[in-house]
Amino acid sequence: MTTTSINRLRRPLLAGTTAVAALAVAAGFMAATPERANAATGPKLSLIAATDSVTLTSWKEEPGVYLDLGTYLTAEGTPLELKVTRKSYKAPVTITQTVYEGGKAKAKALPVGTVKDFSGLPGFAEITLTDKDGKKVVSRTENFCPNNASGRVRPDAPATSKYPESCPTNPFTLGSVWGVEKGWAANTYGGAYTQPVKLAAGTYTARIGIAKKYRDLLGIADRPATVKVTVQERSWDEGRGAAAAGLAGAGEHAGHGGAHQAPAGHAGHGTGHGPTPAQVAAPETSGAGPTYNVGHGPLKAAPPAVPWAVKKQQAAGRADLQAGDTAGQTDGSRQAPALGPQSKRPTGTPSVPNVPKPDLRSLPAYGITISDGGQNVPGKDYLAFSANVWNAGPAQLVVDGFRSPGKAKMDAYQYFYDAQGKQVGYTPTGTMEWDPRPGHVHWHFTDFASYRLLKADQKEAVRSGKEAFCLANTDAVDYTVKNANWHPYNTDLSTACGQENSISVREVLDVGSGDTYTQDLPGQSFDITDLPNGTYYIQVLANPAKRLKETNLDNNSALRKVVLGGSPGRRTVTVPAHDLVNAN
Repeated sequence: MTTTSINRLRRPLLAGTTAVAALAVAAGFMAATPERANAATGPKLSLIAATDSVTLTSWKEEPGVYLDLGTYLTAEGTPLELKVTRKSYKAPVTITQTVYEGGKAKAKALPVGTVKDFSGLPGFAEITLTDKDGKKVVSRTENFCPNNASGRVRPDAPATSKYPESCPTNPFTLGSVWGVEKGWAANTYGGAYTQPVKLAAGTYTARIGIAKKYRDLLGIADRPATVKVTVQERSWDEGRGAAAAGLAGAGEHAGHGGAHQAPAGHAGHGTGHGPTPAQVAAPETSGAGPTYNVGHGPLKAAPPAVPWAVKKQQAAGRADLQAGDTAGQTDGSRQAPALGPQSKRPTGTPSVPNVPKPDLRSLPAYGITISDGGQNVPGKDYLAFSANVWNAGPAQLVVDGFRSPGKAKMDAYQYFYDAQGKQVGYTPTGTMEWDPRPGHVHWHFTDFASYRLLKADQKEAVRSGKEAFCLANTDAVDYTVKNANWHPYNTDLSTACGQENSISVREVLDVGSGDTYTQDLPGQSFDITDLPNGTYYIQVLANPAKRLKETNLDNNSALRKVVLGGSPGRRTVTVPAHDLVNAN
């Protein structure tokens, strides 16, 4: 159970990553691969280091140094593939490994308790640092997300990896797929999940190994990596003006800067839905995109560990490169082609054919906290929260909007496709409207979801004014469902929802992904100023007008119990656990 008041917890932003100096040759990778007694059933996994020395920056304005030491887990023979699921929120999280017998894939259950959530393998990497006198100054473990920034380690490896590009941290995730492609390497650095360490400027020796339980479980040889670490101290105040602008895009500070400002193309998204008044504690990483929380606020996580191929080019002198650069598409930053709308509105008789359709489902609310409305609405108490509606499939939700010249709204149509991807029908499904407010500035599809605060008897007490949405695949909710797309395109607002002068817009919610909005502003959050203390339920309702055609309309609602307390201006909210999910 979690209790929060107007003195809200703020989840810390994590700094970005640093660049390493060199890349070992592929022959060395193969020589380091351990022999396994049962190699035919699973991959040959190795821990390798990109370089024998790294330089890390200790920023005076930050709480410490982030240990991106340039170590990677490689997979040979077959991919490392792990599926993490739970049957319901009443069931624990379980994990299986895909192994191969006679060329056929089968699921091998890993021990109960191996994982407790969907953010990665806990305590995977063991790290110690000693100073120049041999004194141990750091001893810690870090979690490992196999979907970390990755890249090929040999030229004949698959050109792209089929696996997702991050691990989800939404507390109500239902299923995730983790993997290291054959012939690829995944950075073991914890990225947004790790914490900095206090290190004075100087030189250190880092020893990085894999915890014994994972060596035994996955057949990894006990061959730790050793890396020389140089720590240098710097300040953000260095090189202000033009020099600072150049510094922000160079070397290790390129990744670091991403934790403090949205990358190009995402600035509107980061400010539009980030809760300036409430700072709701939503997760840093959604699991749908490769870099940072691409949900609709509130906080951006640090960029990911720098991919292997980018590090190789950095070592060759390309200090301008940073995580997300896509030269050669070998650095783990793959993206599908843009999903463009039809060139003109559909003609002929609308129809809803008997083909697979989406299944919209709501997750229970989370990130629940009290807000006073800030300076905009003084004297008020608000209940802020995050809400997600996801698509369980087996088909995408595809909605196109078409604008008639001179009209303020677009007419919206839902499209249907057969098993070969051919469009076989469409039906009108409401409208899209332009939202000119700062931080939005895009087209919203109306009646996608609604949010209500219900009394203890589950009768409506307050309704959120938020009922129109720009659809984006912000969260990987369950990538184990049939037809789940592990590489959705429109994972943030810069890849969807159009511009003011758009003549048409396509909005898509892919199978397995959901769209999170943080209801943190007055008019979106619930005004509880005049509500008595007591038990209430936050209802998240997908497709409230039932205009969208789905496979099932009976699973569109989710409830989250909350208990309001306190006094005016000092209201509190207590959030009981939702079955086994004890996360606000």
